[in-house]
Amino acid sequence: MSADVGSDGCANHLTVTARILDPAVLAESFRTQIRADVAAVPEPLTLAGFLAEDADRASRTYAEYTRRACDSVGVHFDLRVVPPGDVERAVRDAGGDDRVHGMLVYYPVRGGEPDRWLRELVDPRKDVEGLHSFWSRSLYENRRFVDAARTKRTVLPCTPLAILKLLDSAGVTRPGTPAPLAGLRACVFNRSEIVGRPLAAMMANDGAEVTSFDVDGPLRFVPDPDNESYRVRPVAVDRATALAGADVVVTGVPTREFELVRAEEVRPGAVCVNFSMLRNFTDDVVDTAGVFVPRIGPMTVTMALRNAVRLYRNTHA
Repeated sequence: MSADVGSDGCANHLTVTARILDPAVLAESFRTQIRADVAAVPEPLTLAGFLAEDADRASRTYAEYTRRACDSVGVHFDLRVVPPGDVERAVRDAGGDDRVHGMLVYYPVRGGEPDRWLRELVDPRKDVEGLHSFWSRSLYENRRFVDAARTKRTVLPCTPLAILKLLDSAGVTRPGTPAPLAGLRACVFNRSEIVGRPLAAMMANDGAEVTSFDVDGPLRFVPDPDNESYRVRPVAVDRATALAGADVVVTGVPTREFELVRAEEVRPGAVCVNFSMLRNFTDDVVDTAGVFVPRIGPMTVTMALRNAVRLYRNTHA
């Protein structure tokens, strides 16, 4: 699970014109419903977390956030701290344990290909992060249900899902419509398989036109109504042009080498979201943005709990 810590409160010394959207407040509104859903489950709902012994501080902090969130809604959290080389076996064992209803791994464990393989070892029926290829394929094909009767809903990756819920709270969506982000132009800095790429796909599936930036250059994710999904195409656009036309700017670049997004680059009134553990915007962005979301951590873990309930319902219906 990706972590984002330490970015709240970054604009306290400024004259703020943007509305600062606190993810903790929105998360609590979702947890009210999750508490009721968990109370209706006929057995104790258990979420197992896997943390490598040599995990970094961000991962350990995120594990603590998960514990608190589980406590707040009545979910039993079983944190398993194991040597990096034993995480695969621990994940396999939990997949076959009927007492475990949901699982999440605090990445990175060993990084690169080993971590990609580890995501595939998590039983998709217990994958609260929505990172298994079963769920990724559902997302990229825009399949909202996993059964023909349309009674079992697809699980979406919790960090991109958290961002979409925050955008909804920011007032840029049209809830209840077939394409709630229709007409929206977005700029996303991050194209990782964990957050940036699925986020761009989810936004395009909901009607937005998304310009996605990473070290390999920009790509454009656009809705494809004929296929009820989206298309990706290369695009020759520079950062300044994309930012100037974006209604929403989302950043998640985990390096200090990233050139911070400045207030003068952002369209007046835009919604700006930072999900990196590092600050990706200059402080004065609040003088231009309409809404600023400095972090998303509380919403990410809340969406993981929401997914846990959904997975339980899908497998016990």
